Amino acid sequence: MTSTSSHGRTQQPATGRPAPATPPADRSAPEAPSAAAPPAAAPPAAAPPRPTAPQATAPTAALTAPAPPPRPRRTRLSALPEVRWAALSALAFLLAFPLDLAGAPAWAWGPLYAVCYTAGGWEPGLAGLQALRERTLDVDLLMVVAAIGAAGIGQFLDGGLLIVIFAVSGALEALATRRTEDSVRGLLDLAPSTAVRLAPDGREETVEAAALRVGDTVLVRPGERLPADGTVLAGASEVEQATITGEPLPVAKGPDDEVFAGTLNGTGALRVRVGKDATEWAIARIVAMVEEAGRTKAPTQVFIEKVEQRYSAAVVAVTLALFAVPLFFGADFTTTLLRAMTFMIVASPCAVVLATMPPLLSAIATAGRHGVLVKSAAAMERLGAVTRVALDKTGTLTEGAPRVAGVRSPVPGDSGTDEARALALAAAAEQPSEHPIARAVVAAARERGLRVPGACEFSSTPGRGVHAVVEGCTVRVGSPAALLSAGAPGSGEGLTEEQLRGARAVASEIEATGHTAVAVLLDGVPVAVLALTDRLHPGAPEAVARLHRLTGAEGGSGVGAGPASEAGVTLLTGDNVRAARRTAEECGITDVRAGLLPQGKVAAVRAWQDDGAKVLMVGDGVNDAPALATAHSGVAMGRVGSDLALETADAVVVRDEAGAVPTVVALSRRARRLVAQNLVIASVCIGALVTWDLAGHLPLPLGVLGHEGSTVLVGLNGLRLLRSAAWRRAADA
Repeated sequence: MTSTSSHGRTQQPATGRPAPATPPADRSAPEAPSAAAPPAAAPPAAAPPRPTAPQATAPTAALTAPAPPPRPRRTRLSALPEVRWAALSALAFLLAFPLDLAGAPAWAWGPLYAVCYTAGGWEPGLAGLQALRERTLDVDLLMVVAAIGAAGIGQFLDGGLLIVIFAVSGALEALATRRTEDSVRGLLDLAPSTAVRLAPDGREETVEAAALRVGDTVLVRPGERLPADGTVLAGASEVEQATITGEPLPVAKGPDDEVFAGTLNGTGALRVRVGKDATEWAIARIVAMVEEAGRTKAPTQVFIEKVEQRYSAAVVAVTLALFAVPLFFGADFTTTLLRAMTFMIVASPCAVVLATMPPLLSAIATAGRHGVLVKSAAAMERLGAVTRVALDKTGTLTEGAPRVAGVRSPVPGDSGTDEARALALAAAAEQPSEHPIARAVVAAARERGLRVPGACEFSSTPGRGVHAVVEGCTVRVGSPAALLSAGAPGSGEGLTEEQLRGARAVASEIEATGHTAVAVLLDGVPVAVLALTDRLHPGAPEAVARLHRLTGAEGGSGVGAGPASEAGVTLLTGDNVRAARRTAEECGITDVRAGLLPQGKVAAVRAWQDDGAKVLMVGDGVNDAPALATAHSGVAMGRVGSDLALETADAVVVRDEAGAVPTVVALSRRARRLVAQNLVIASVCIGALVTWDLAGHLPLPLGVLGHEGSTVLVGLNGLRLLRSAAWRRAADA
């Protein structure tokens, strides 16, 4: 028995992604994310000869609170053919019903019943015949056969009622499915249809947003929505991007910052370089991946459909027996046929078939609206079954970008250079570099309001650091192992062993705390040692605590703990033990596996699963892809994740929000509970109606109402997860 769904009419998802940029030269740094950093933005475009003054189209006060979520596009009832045919069938039945009861001649109500049967039954009947040609039984065909059988023995009213209720039930299912699609596709309405593109000579031209190409520069005035994903070239503003990233407050945007199509610009004008084709925008990817997921089937659904064929054949066999056996013993033909048809109707597994997919598809749509792309119904179902979670460190729990956590003087007062001055000199030397450490040092100086002088004669040596001349002095910034060893190039000739030991001791203290040490030398003399760390994602400790609750454990048994624990949260990382332990302590993780190569992560996941655990692996890099593929379920961080990790994982967190991981797990568990509820409702209703028909006398209209009512109830119950409150409740779990 097969069932059709409007989810089959969906667009193919976009799979192309921009190629990763070449990574910077290797230097001493915290474990970097596997995905390369995005290419540097082009320099700001030249100002047009006659710049246009920005015109605010939205009040500034509008940005003090998050913009309301987009209202999903609503499909009109009349736009669905199932609704139109059901309405025609119901209208014809309502006109024929009083004429039939009043004893009017057959020519008055007969044509109306014919319209009712034809309008409500032609489409499911045709679908049933096509399924029969493929040697499968379709519940639609059984319903139409039962209605025609009722009409054949003069029970036009009962058969018409069956057709109308079945048609209305199908229309409600089609409407619910379309509303699910509307709630996701409505995100596309966020992106404006036109954009202001800047020509090379500075002229402004209005073009279709879909016509924008990678490399185009667009002007976004205050209050307008951004027409494409890209990078800010010039300007400063606050952008409301809650619909894409979920951030509740406007986010400050300036040069080199990433922006998304459909987000709302604030009080400033921005010039944005288009970074992706329209098919690769964050909004388009959400829609495409959710629609692709709607075409898949969960394991529970696959199992039900396998059993359904044998069950349907048994229903047909029992129906024939209920009709033939009593007739053999002289029972009344009409009464026997009505009883057999009633049994066939109430025993049909419509509600059972509909029990699984609506909850899972609703959960997928809700997760997609909140920036989590679950790739299939099977993946959504698996997420709720996890009993253990393995987390990568860099790019998953942390941002994957170093920041300066402190500045230490190796020999206080000896060089006459204070810590602020040392940081400013280091920033000056690092400013021409594109290395993550260089960006962190320059950012730290700017955050502290330091003046960063100019530099010349810049050079960079992989594995050692950078060299530049700043205000007539030679500044070196790099690895303590390379710069603080006796006789190292660039170290001062008069530098004593005691000074070197003091600087190395400070560097060792910094490294012992899990930070990365970077030495700063001025004319060969150590003046500072910088402590760099990888910043935790906001909400990472809270996310870990929620994962502990969801897996029913409070952690493992320490660094290097074995797989004895059946549930909990473990940190799997290729970083050193000290850095891993520090991150784990900040997040509340006690089971840490550090220094792992990709095969080490796979071995850990396999060991847990061999012990019966269902492991959820969360990662972002190429080195996480094998473990993502091995685990029961895999979740990838989408913003910094490598292409391989994104394609291997079952779900993608678009905004890299750690808190979304436990939320989608909780949402999956709610969907699984709704599936169980639906199966119970369907089974109880079918069992009660079948028992009534076999043990007593169940009127055909009442059997139709009970059967179709349970089907509608199961369908509507499955759509509860489409409500906006479903995600909030999952986040509170």
